[in-house]
Amino acid sequence: MKQLVQILLFFIIYQVASAQEIVSVTEKGHYTKQEIIAAFNLPLVKYGATFYKVNYASADAKGALDTLSGLLVVPDSKNLTYPVLVYQHGTSDCKTCVPSRFGSNGGSEGQVGLLFAGMGFVSLLPDFVGMGDARGFQTYVHASTTFSATDDMVNAVRNWAPDNDLSLNNQLFITGYSQGGYASMVFQEGTQKKYGASSVTAATHLSGPYSLSGAMRDLMLGEDVYLAPAFIAVTVLGMNEVYGFYDDLGDIFNPEYIDDIQSYYNNEISLTTLNERMVVNLVTNTGVLLIKGLFRGDVLDAIVNDPEHPVNQILRENDAYKWTPESPTRIFYCKGDDIVPYQNSIIARDSMYARGADPNTLIVTDVDSNGDHGTCVGPTLTQTLLFFLIYQSVTTSTFNTIEDVSIQVYPNPAQDVLYIDGYDASDVQVIVWDMDARQRIVQDYSSAKAAIDVSALESGIYIVTLIGKDGLIANKKLVISK
Repeated sequence: MKQLVQILLFFIIYQVASAQEIVSVTEKGHYTKQEIIAAFNLPLVKYGATFYKVNYASADAKGALDTLSGLLVVPDSKNLTYPVLVYQHGTSDCKTCVPSRFGSNGGSEGQVGLLFAGMGFVSLLPDFVGMGDARGFQTYVHASTTFSATDDMVNAVRNWAPDNDLSLNNQLFITGYSQGGYASMVFQEGTQKKYGASSVTAATHLSGPYSLSGAMRDLMLGEDVYLAPAFIAVTVLGMNEVYGFYDDLGDIFNPEYIDDIQSYYNNEISLTTLNERMVVNLVTNTGVLLIKGLFRGDVLDAIVNDPEHPVNQILRENDAYKWTPESPTRIFYCKGDDIVPYQNSIIARDSMYARGADPNTLIVTDVDSNGDHGTCVGPTLTQTLLFFLIYQSVTTSTFNTIEDVSIQVYPNPAQDVLYIDGYDASDVQVIVWDMDARQRIVQDYSSAKAAIDVSALESGIYIVTLIGKDGLIANKKLVISK
């Protein structure tokens, strides 16, 4: 009952407090197109980009009005109309180790926004409730505040854009990695429910802990060695910011871990330092690195045996996958993930299909069976980028799709050969990418309307990238049908 009252109270206050207004936008830096290409070793980049720290009004953990922060990254061609892309960041090492600090210590994940902006997406990276400039402690993997922080930033930027020389279309792309994969899935669900299925153009969710009450609870209670016990601690701390299900850390944790957890909560040590200390202490105190060793015995028994224990209720309430995607959606993961078990993606897939998700709309892919949580970042982001390019629309002031003005790839669908038209094709490099981010064809194209042999490509969807000596970069969707 206490939890239900708190949830209802948050909902009621949030409706009043969520102003969705910009407090300030501060320019922090600029990268040229060539600098972005060099940073990512990716010739597909089309624009330079300027990045800004954004402060905006939104609700805190208790539903009271707060000023949250985030990163805004804008392509540098001002005469175009762009889609919006939301990237949700992974677990931060400290309160200020967030995207809005990009360009300074701790803000390195903001470079993902730079990548997407270089591809023609106006990129928004919220810091989340309790992070960055916000007061309090982060509400880690809490669904409602994750959604509100992101939704308010999107609406605030959309309201601000027309008066600040920034033209946005109605497209919305959503993605995120690790904690951000959880956040992106929560945000897609909330956006679909609040604004309708057409409000989301496409989404990908990357290696996230979607199943808090299943895969992550099993990890917490199981017999498998786990090298990131601090993630469990920050989950407990974050949920308590909202639910208040304990009064003292000693109500949950064994005493030998409390000082370090409290130091992290007080922003006195980083998450990395907390994790290092917890690993050493667990092995020293119990002889083995099992997460359940963190918890008091009576608390652990209650969680195991009582389905209605507050911890079990909170985990169920914040599972991210109990809905049906209606927009093109991909879940990418690596089976060798050592931090976020891949079973999270399998549980999400099976649940969504059971709820009626279209297998053509929702596709779940193991991008690297041997990849761990660190090495999985690259391939999942690359596949996300190629997937989003299929649906992206960047237009001129006359609402023509910019790439269609200058260049055509035909026939489309193609079977054996492909042609380029509408552009002086001398000294153009042609790259054909498949949806596994592999370059299937790379060749120079120096004769107008010469045929490109695509007969070896299987039926499916591809991206054709054309790179001209004059600076042209065009990405076109290609369908091979045999």
